[in-house]
Amino acid sequence: MKLNYNQHNKDFARENRKLGTMGEAILWRDLLKAKQLNGYQFNRQYKIGNYIVDFICRKLNLIIEVDGSSHKTNGPEDYDREKWLTELGYTVLRFSENEVIYNLNYVAMDIQNMVEKLEEEPDV
Repeated sequence: MKLNYNQHNKDFARENRKLGTMGEAILWRDLLKAKQLNGYQFNRQYKIGNYIVDFICRKLNLIIEVDGSSHKTNGPEDYDREKWLTELGYTVLRFSENEVIYNLNYVAMDIQNMVEKLEEEPDV
């Protein structure tokens, strides 16, 4: 599947990586960085079409979003964005900033369960 990489958002995504939220930093450091999760590579602030996703594992087509104060949560816009990503073949997991900060074990277990489910699919 083509990932619909949008080069135009490159500078914005780079800035987001530098200025990420506390939840994003914790999730990256403690779970997703350096292939810590089952050996899968995750990327931060990855551009897809006109959107930037918080984390993506391209091998699994898995997107992880951390909804915090800096994350736009505009109801219909978020729904349309997630629907579009799902139609492209991505699985989207969403967590609140507070879930990541205060209940990382739950978040890790939820992500691990999804990774195992996606590993069972024939395309992985």
